[in-house]
Amino acid sequence: MRRPVLVLNSTYEPVNICSTRRAVVLLLKGRAELVDTNGGLLRSERTSIPVPSVVRLNSYVRLPRAESRRLSRRAVLARDGYRCQYCGSTQHLTVDHIVPRSRGGTTCWENVVTSCALCNVRKGACLPAEAGMSMSRRPRPPSPGDYVLASQRVVPDAWRPYFEFVTA
Repeated sequence: MRRPVLVLNSTYEPVNICSTRRAVVLLLKGRAELVDTNGGLLRSERTSIPVPSVVRLNSYVRLPRAESRRLSRRAVLARDGYRCQYCGSTQHLTVDHIVPRSRGGTTCWENVVTSCALCNVRKGACLPAEAGMSMSRRPRPPSPGDYVLASQRVVPDAWRPYFEFVTA
C-alpha cells in the first residue's frame, strides 16, 4: 500500500503522484479508472481489486498554465531530467543562463538550463557556441509532468509512456 501511483488527467497527462490507498479510494468511488497495474491484488471478503500503478481521472482537472508557473532551481532541474544539458553529467548540478545575464540574458524558461559546475565554469560569460559547447535539447517551459517528476528520482517503467522525455 506504500507504492506510488501515477494519476493522469482525463486527457492522459500526468497530474500527480498519490499513494496506493488514495488511488484505490478514487477507483472505488468511481472518480478514476484503472490504466495499469503492478500485478498484485487487494482482496476483501466480497471483492478483489488489482493494485494500481497508473490511474486516470474520469473528469478533467484544470491545471495552471506552465508559462505562469514560478521558475525555480528545482523546477529547472526536474524539467531537464536532473542532467547537465551540455555533457549529460548528473553530478554537481547548477542552473546556467544560456545568454549570460552580463550580456542582457533574462531569467526565463527559454534561457536557463541545468548545467554541471564544470560546464558552467567552462562556459563562463560566453554563449554556448563561443565556448564550443552544444545543448542536448532546447529549453522550454515545463510541462505538468515535469512537476510530477520533481518528487521522483526513479520512474517506474509503467509510467514512462506518459511523460514527454525519454530517460536513459
